[in-house]
Amino acid sequence: MAGEKKKSTFWNFFDNLEGDKVVWMIALLLMLISIVAIFSSTSQLAISQNTSRMAIVTEQIKISILGLALIILCYSIRSIGFFRVFSQLGYAISMFFLIILATHKQIGPIKPIMVNSAWRIVQIGGFQVHVFEIVKVAMVMYLAWAVNAYRNDKFRIANLLGKKYKFWNKPLVKKIVYIYFPIFTVCIGIMVGSLSSTIFIGGIMFVTILIGGISVKELILPGVVAVGVLAACFGINAISPDDHKPFPHLESAKNRVTSDSIDNQIEILRTEPRNSKKFQETLDKMKQPVSAKIAIHEGGLIGKGPGRSTQRYVVPIMFEDYMFSFIVEEYGILGGILVIILYISLLARGSIIVRNCDNHFAKTAVAGLVLLITGQAMMHIMINCDLGPLTGQTLPLVSHGNSSFLMFSLAFGIILSISKMARRKIAREAERAAPLVEHDLNDEIESRLDDLDVLDTGTDDQNNE
Repeated sequence: MAGEKKKSTFWNFFDNLEGDKVVWMIALLLMLISIVAIFSSTSQLAISQNTSRMAIVTEQIKISILGLALIILCYSIRSIGFFRVFSQLGYAISMFFLIILATHKQIGPIKPIMVNSAWRIVQIGGFQVHVFEIVKVAMVMYLAWAVNAYRNDKFRIANLLGKKYKFWNKPLVKKIVYIYFPIFTVCIGIMVGSLSSTIFIGGIMFVTILIGGISVKELILPGVVAVGVLAACFGINAISPDDHKPFPHLESAKNRVTSDSIDNQIEILRTEPRNSKKFQETLDKMKQPVSAKIAIHEGGLIGKGPGRSTQRYVVPIMFEDYMFSFIVEEYGILGGILVIILYISLLARGSIIVRNCDNHFAKTAVAGLVLLITGQAMMHIMINCDLGPLTGQTLPLVSHGNSSFLMFSLAFGIILSISKMARRKIAREAERAAPLVEHDLNDEIESRLDDLDVLDTGTDDQNNE
């Protein structure tokens, strides 16, 4: 009896765990894969930092525990209104960090840092934070609030101004001020550091408001404006001095599409002297994507086995931008398929949660966050398979990177918290459905019994006659 009680208590822990259990499983499995993969893939990082792989994996375990704590913290929040209130700060938080990067000026303890010729990171005390990772989640939540407020006409400041100035009562004005203007200003801020991130995050933002109820027709004009703004940024860059270009990474993105093709790079390697600067720079550009393809090819069906990767010594950021290639090299196509299944399962569960949410803000937030996670995962995988230009997107909740890991943990926590509401609705519907099924079955049984009674009665009457 004691053993049976212990077993019951153990299972009750999982039974009492609220939120979508499949999403819980996906998050935990991705974290476990991250710890194992980073232990094997960080040889180059350990050498460059003069440390050991055990020290790096210990750090990843700490980040995973912190990420899990963040998930549990968000999951414990029982009011959707809490997320709605704090989502209003998403745009302000995003622009605050982007302005610091754009101006290259320190504000209080927050200091911008250039890494690999790009302004993408700020240092807060002793911690480095990747700004774009914050912007991704913050803007999805902000737009979920903004679209919901637009549908219900709950823009308090605009409505107060509308009492005095009728201009603010126009729906188009509210849409421009609260939805389109934030999207465009954030995209311009991101463009200072990365065009690929601008396109990806901008795309996620447009899809979020589309899911929130903004029609495709309404997005045609903003789309044309977006193309115009991009062209204007290229034009400003073209007339600016080489050492003072406002969007320095537009040129590198342009070169990737035009002059930096594989054929051109091979031609440079053939013609340039091996000790020249141009030869070395071209070799470095080719080394990472080519080695990633080699890793996938050598992985085969079942992989080389844990700790047997060779390309981790060639690609210096294998544990970040090329994590999927590493997983395939060591665990084969089967390991890669497992990772893909986890992200596709998240997309499927997210759609179920969205369908069962009564709250429009909750629906938009979950849909936006799920698309952000799965969209970045698919982009990472496609780039690793040489199906797109290098963008530097990590594999969510797997790749090395503290800021990315914690922000995606936050996203999972919000999804799980909102899923509790949907799960309760599913449970209520199931409870209401059960008696209906039993009632129909009982009615059918009683009807059959009545028919038998009539048949028996008729037979007795005939015998009596």
